[in-house]
Amino acid sequence: MIDYDGRRFRDVAHAEGDGPSAVYRQRGDLLWADFSGGKVRRGSLTGLCRPDGSIEFTYTMALADGTVLAGHCESTPEMLPDGRIRLHERWERYGPQAASGVSQLDEIAPPL
Repeated sequence: MIDYDGRRFRDVAHAEGDGPSAVYRQRGDLLWADFSGGKVRRGSLTGLCRPDGSIEFTYTMALADGTVLAGHCESTPEMLPDGRIRLHERWERYGPQAASGVSQLDEIAPPL
């Protein structure tokens, strides 16, 4: 199992730092995170980490424009050559803003 505790992630579409970033926490197979930045005022996720390192979670977020979103996501990890993790996400959003899609999150390297 991958230990996600303390790792930070950002969507590759926002590699320059203008989008939300998340700090993951983990205890055993329980995983959670808080995220904010860009258009996201605040977001959180809660889920489980499987033995193969894949993650299943639900998420909620409040956006700067007053929109509130909720959904479900499954993430599959890929180990990058430099030791960081890339998460390949398949997500589904519920409610009036219903949508589905894919995204990728890259681990943000810790400062030297």
